[in-house]
Amino acid sequence: QVQLVESGGGLVQAGDSLTLSCAASGRAFSGYTMGWFRQAPGKERDFVAAISWTSGTRYADSVQGRFTISRDNRKNTVALQMNNLKPEDTAVYYCAADRSEWRTSPQPGEYEYWGQGTQVTVSS
Repeated sequence: QVQLVESGGGLVQAGDSLTLSCAASGRAFSGYTMGWFRQAPGKERDFVAAISWTSGTRYADSVQGRFTISRDNRKNTVALQMNNLKPEDTAVYYCAADRSEWRTSPQPGEYEYWGQGTQVTVSS
């Protein structure tokens, strides 16, 4: 079992930066791919970024070049650095864990564990 807790959300203005953090505890962080997803009101949960155990990364086209995902395997944490935020980035952001070591899947169904989410609101 893996427990995930997100932090770092908040209200920012367009163009600002924000860093989200996800702390993992429980059975394993080692060997897991970690992902970030987001869900805006009335919309489906969308893929944002993922990082494999070996630090391979994958990004959604909408955030490529603005967001950076990273992980610290000693501290069992994964971060999402978000730059040049836009109002359309407003959503609840979720951290997720996939037991695959190498797969950086954009599909929510591939991830077994989820955090409770943290709200990011970007004003124009």
